[in-house]
Amino acid sequence: MVLNKSMFTSDKQYWETPRDFFNKINKVFHFNWDLASTDDNALCTNHLTEKDDSLSIDWGGLSGNLFLNPPYGRELKLWVKKAAETKLKHNQYLVLLIPSRTDTSYWHDYIFGKAEIKFIRGRLKFAIDGEQKDAAPFPSALIIYKGE
Repeated sequence: MVLNKSMFTSDKQYWETPRDFFNKINKVFHFNWDLASTDDNALCTNHLTEKDDSLSIDWGGLSGNLFLNPPYGRELKLWVKKAAETKLKHNQYLVLLIPSRTDTSYWHDYIFGKAEIKFIRGRLKFAIDGEQKDAAPFPSALIIYKGE
């Protein structure tokens, strides 16, 4: 039996959030900020691009609810760590869309017991340049941090 390596990993770091999926969760959270986007694929009027260096910005200082679909490369753990350590305001939400790789250390260190987890049934069809393509080679989850 030959296994396709792409079934388990991806060399692609940027997976654009499908608009229809975002619209559904936005109805619940009413996001004010997209914390990792480009000027072309931003999902909120307020957004941070690679030039803004989102990891160096105090997300807790931003107003409203925050959405984050970070790059999925080796630095993903840095984004999850920052989200978990962000001091959110009362009733402020920070919602991440990330691969559901529950065996990784960052899931154990920064997600389990610290955030609400919503596993997404099936595989999302991420967009490339605004156009939805084939299903992702990995399952996804929403990680929800809430300010107390």
